[in-house]
Amino acid sequence: MPGARRSAVVLVALLAFLTTPVAAWAVPSGEAWGAELAVADGDDVDVVAADDAVRLADSAPRTTASGPAPAEGTLLLAPRRLGAVADRVAADVTADLPAGSEVLVAVRGLRDDGSWSEWVPTGTEGPAQLPVTTLQIQVRVTLVAGSDDASPALRRLWLTADATPTPRLVAAPASPFTARVFATRIGLVGNTTANGHRVVDDDRFVALPSRRGLAPDGAGDYTVRVCAGNGRCAWAPVWDVGPWNTTDDYWNADRQSFRDLPRGVPQAQAARDDGYDGGRDEFGRRVSNPAGIDLADGTYRRDLRLTDNSWVDVAYLWTGSGPAGTTGDATVVVRSAPRADAPDVGAVAPRARVLVACSTGTTTAADVRRTAPAAGGWLRLDTDRYVPADAVEAPDVPAC
Repeated sequence: MPGARRSAVVLVALLAFLTTPVAAWAVPSGEAWGAELAVADGDDVDVVAADDAVRLADSAPRTTASGPAPAEGTLLLAPRRLGAVADRVAADVTADLPAGSEVLVAVRGLRDDGSWSEWVPTGTEGPAQLPVTTLQIQVRVTLVAGSDDASPALRRLWLTADATPTPRLVAAPASPFTARVFATRIGLVGNTTANGHRVVDDDRFVALPSRRGLAPDGAGDYTVRVCAGNGRCAWAPVWDVGPWNTTDDYWNADRQSFRDLPRGVPQAQAARDDGYDGGRDEFGRRVSNPAGIDLADGTYRRDLRLTDNSWVDVAYLWTGSGPAGTTGDATVVVRSAPRADAPDVGAVAPRARVLVACSTGTTTAADVRRTAPAAGGWLRLDTDRYVPADAVEAPDVPAC
């Protein structure tokens, strides 16, 4: 956005704040600021700044593997370093909301190990309660089209961060949560995912039915490990929302929606198999398969070597803790032993984040980056699953 336009947006937000009655701000005390509502970089998806507001650039229904869904766009604000630790963020939104449209605000905090917590929505239930105390947060605003494909118009966003008197901190367990769910193939080459990624042939990513674990395009902040019945496993980032639902974080004990279902059971599975919600998803569509995860073609066909939709075991890696690393721009072959001629048992997608158990013979970040596989530089991801150390940036890895 040109400088003059950006300044105009900020000025409108400031004037609106100054003219708002004090009684309207039912938010906790703490550090407060007005968000700069500017579409400024490649992290923003399908949004434009026009007429002193942020709107959807294209409000036509979005194509998904389960059928059409309302268009949505994302304004991803730059991470903000706070003046004091906080574990709670409140949002006050001023927006024009046509029938059926939504403006959804979510926040995440930076953890001590450098990874991000899951996105936590703010809304009618109050401020977003983060699972960690943090000095750095990031805010994401999602615009969802309403009836007749009408776009909401976000005009102002005021944020307040503070620390609760007795923080409810949730320590991530060493092992990530794992569920057995039904996987389907995404396809949709040429279409755009919920995070703005353009789907290409043999793409490697997955879709989950909640925005809470949606990573920005090109990032592996939220990565799953998917293991098929043939013994192969694939690590892939979450770059789309679906299938079927958009608020079904079934991997969480305190899930956002469908809270009467057991943890690990997707709403689509309960709808199709048990008639839950009359056998329909959140959009009223008849659920035709029990899918809890969608797999892009490269993950589905090449990495897992599936030939049909299948039940798979999925580990939601961000729900665990421990040493971790990130792959580069190339797919990394996973071997059954720490040597180049060991059997190929899976693959790690580009930019995916992996939990690392240990390193065979190297202990520091510099050593891991310098050691060649032939000299014993391998990282063990899991039992009988190894990757070359020079293919993963993984600091502070203990020796095996």
